[in-house]
Amino acid sequence: MFQTFTATTRPSDGPPRLARLRAELARRGVTGFLVPRADAHQGEYVSPHDERLSWLTGFTGSAGFCIVLPGAAGVFVDGRYREQVKGQIDLSTFSPVPWPETRAEDWLREQAPEGSVIGYDPWLHTPDEIGRIEAGLQGSDISLKALPDNPLDTVWTDQPAPARGAVREHPLDLAGKSAADKRAQLATGLRRDGVSATVITLADSLAWLMNWRGADIIRNPVVQGFAILHDDARLDLFIDPTKLAGIAPETGVTRHPPAGFEAALKGLNGAVRYDPATAPVAVRAALARGVEGADPCLLAKARKNDAELAGMRAAHLRDAVAMVEFLAWFDAHALDGLTEIDMAKQLESCRAATGCLLDLSFDTISSTGPNAAINHYRVTEDTNRRLEPGDLFLIDSGGQYPDGTTDITRTLPVGTVAPERRAAYTRVLQGMIAVSRARFPRGVAGGHLDALARFPLWLAGQDYDHGTGHGVGAALSVHEGPVRLSRVSTLPLEPGMILSNEPGYYRAGGWGIRIENLIVVREAKPLGDNRAMLAFETITLCPIDTRLIQRDMLTEDERHWLNAYHARVEDALLERVSATARDWLAEACAPIG
Repeated sequence: MFQTFTATTRPSDGPPRLARLRAELARRGVTGFLVPRADAHQGEYVSPHDERLSWLTGFTGSAGFCIVLPGAAGVFVDGRYREQVKGQIDLSTFSPVPWPETRAEDWLREQAPEGSVIGYDPWLHTPDEIGRIEAGLQGSDISLKALPDNPLDTVWTDQPAPARGAVREHPLDLAGKSAADKRAQLATGLRRDGVSATVITLADSLAWLMNWRGADIIRNPVVQGFAILHDDARLDLFIDPTKLAGIAPETGVTRHPPAGFEAALKGLNGAVRYDPATAPVAVRAALARGVEGADPCLLAKARKNDAELAGMRAAHLRDAVAMVEFLAWFDAHALDGLTEIDMAKQLESCRAATGCLLDLSFDTISSTGPNAAINHYRVTEDTNRRLEPGDLFLIDSGGQYPDGTTDITRTLPVGTVAPERRAAYTRVLQGMIAVSRARFPRGVAGGHLDALARFPLWLAGQDYDHGTGHGVGAALSVHEGPVRLSRVSTLPLEPGMILSNEPGYYRAGGWGIRIENLIVVREAKPLGDNRAMLAFETITLCPIDTRLIQRDMLTEDERHWLNAYHARVEDALLERVSATARDWLAEACAPIG
């Protein structure tokens, strides 16, 4: 499963491809064009068919977009990718733009010629996104125009075919609720809200609703298709029929070819809900009476039921064995002149040895030295770095198992590490512990808790340019909305939600640190005046390296949490790992004073 990544576009490929696109735009009579990362399902990851941003610019990050004008081409990236983008694009042709600090509409006001018409593909952008840009352009003579087909696809002559991954059933004992019951539950909500139908466009929503898992997107077992759920629980499903070979027809579900989706939308009567944050603009345009509202699968999917939580705990226990086997091997070989790719392959072999690994949950971030300062670094043969004494090694990885999805990050020393790096590591650990120990009343959102993870770093004038945590699917996407631990999140946390807890610190050009566990929101045990509270249960079971801790920086409560966590890890894993790893585990979990 490990893939040595080779970019579709080298920096030198970008200029001629951009020239062909500009010529096509001129032929169509539009000034510029928006090139998003997204596909029609607005997933974080896309199939080779939809890698338009990467094909044009060379940038491979999971978020961003490009605006093409006759005399400028801006590649908009957030803080995770500021370093990465510089090495992937032709800087004489494309200009990195800091986003969201610089908004698309503000850049267009500065860069676009007077009277510009900026084209976009209405299947690749949401109403919220286009609405924000149009609002920001009010008062200017710049306008946006939905195009009937994508001009980039016209000039991408060897574009891969659309994904046609096979669908498999997700067993009821892991899903916890039948697909029919899910449809009935959501239909009840539609009737309550006076809505005759709702449109479902997210690939992970469709997979969850149908109790299916797919293979359209590498690392993410989602199912690409569209659906219309009616208020009587009937479902019209628009999907490539080749994906469903061997999947029995479902009562109440009518299958259609994808080409019929737009016509079906136009034929709907009554109020039809669509999600302006996730549905394509083309969906809104096709509806006679469109009503804005969130995808009803989102919160239902985020609140994991008992069966889903049990599966996730089992997957994490299995994954923990693989992690401990890898960490024991790492300590024996870190100074043997091995590379980032060697490390990624070894960890994958440990996961494969469980006999249950279906896929990685994302491309392993195996990084050392300055590469670790790139938040979402993706090792290639060109960037592959050897581990050197004094380095920090950061490995962020996960597995897809039949019963659950894992995501874990550990930062490890390669020999003796400088005190400055140990101090930063300790602050990151303090932030992770603060979130792990949090108790909070109902109504508290991820935005309220994000500062807990950053406070120790802030005291030292440090911070990190990514959210503290993302939602995680149950045997689904490793990044799952809508729940987040992020300063921009206003969604209240609820029992059953699973999030990552992953503060970090990165010194550009030098080194990087991140520590990550997955946590589940649960009811808190009574305390004090017994006011109802929520808390987190940590489901990741793996030692956190204590050799990098500057121990005099930890409080007594922080040491108690860490020792209790390690006691739990050792108790869960000691009889499950090999004899060699058993000795390593006992030492790694030893209490610290």
